[in-house]
Amino acid sequence: MFTKTVVLPVGIDEAFALVTEPERLRRWQAVSARVDLRAGGGYRWTVTPGHSAAGTFREVEPGRRIVFGWGWEGSADLAPDTSIVSVDLEPVAGGTQVTLTHEGLTGKQEDMHAEGWNHYLGRLEKAVATGDAGPDEWSAAPENLDELTAAEATLAVLQNVLRQLTDSDRGKQTPCAEFTCHDLAEHLFGSMAALGSMAGVQIAVPEQGPLENKVATMGAQAVEGWRVRGLEGTVPGPNGEIPAGFAAGVMPVEFLLHAWDMAQGAGKTLVVSDQVVAYVQKLAEQVVPGGRGSSFADELTTSPGADPMERLAAYAGRRPIAA
Repeated sequence: MFTKTVVLPVGIDEAFALVTEPERLRRWQAVSARVDLRAGGGYRWTVTPGHSAAGTFREVEPGRRIVFGWGWEGSADLAPDTSIVSVDLEPVAGGTQVTLTHEGLTGKQEDMHAEGWNHYLGRLEKAVATGDAGPDEWSAAPENLDELTAAEATLAVLQNVLRQLTDSDRGKQTPCAEFTCHDLAEHLFGSMAALGSMAGVQIAVPEQGPLENKVATMGAQAVEGWRVRGLEGTVPGPNGEIPAGFAAGVMPVEFLLHAWDMAQGAGKTLVVSDQVVAYVQKLAEQVVPGGRGSSFADELTTSPGADPMERLAAYAGRRPIAA
């Protein structure tokens, strides 16, 4: 059994929100999170790209305790709902004591999960101290990249940029001449709805919440829909059937290029690994040529010292704002 306790300098209601609400979970533990917070309700957290934990809530006592089944999608050793995690909250001097206990693991599983929980509870403490734990280094360079894992990795990059935007950034011009930062986020709404529809998922724009929450929610629904559907066969495209893998590969291209666009327009930081950029570059080489003159401008020449992200942007016809 693994157990760990941290004390957070916040009230118990805020501490409970941090460990249960998707918008807050994304700031320290998950790339994306779907939560039905009730006894018998399910959850799915993409903890790192390509690795999603899932299970069912066994107990929910608001402000006091949650108990849920834990396991990993696609795992033969620890499938969803085959171990138990409990999180107990207690008011203490200076804040809230949070105790996490994970039971039902083998010795090797316990060692692996101890490393994970120590990492993420450390990020939880950082999120409380700073408002956001920032990009997770464990998500930066996923193993076994494919179209869907790359979509999750680039969605995390995009979310980090969106969380940096303020109201004053809404009207700032991006490298896409027709889009401000806010316009570009709304453009993404349409892209995600269309790409989700190809996988058989109907996605609506959430009515409430900041842009980051809306994009994160819709993006997660689209990627999860594609994971259920798979990448085999063909799907209906704008002009007829297209390979499913090609359609799914549009997501990481959209997520990463538009993250760069918004970061450029608003003067924010974009954090992405060269490994992820290199993979998305290969996808872009399939997607971009057919969109030249409409979605993408002609390829631009880069300086000899350009980094991989600048080269990808130039391939898609984007020029840095500073230029």
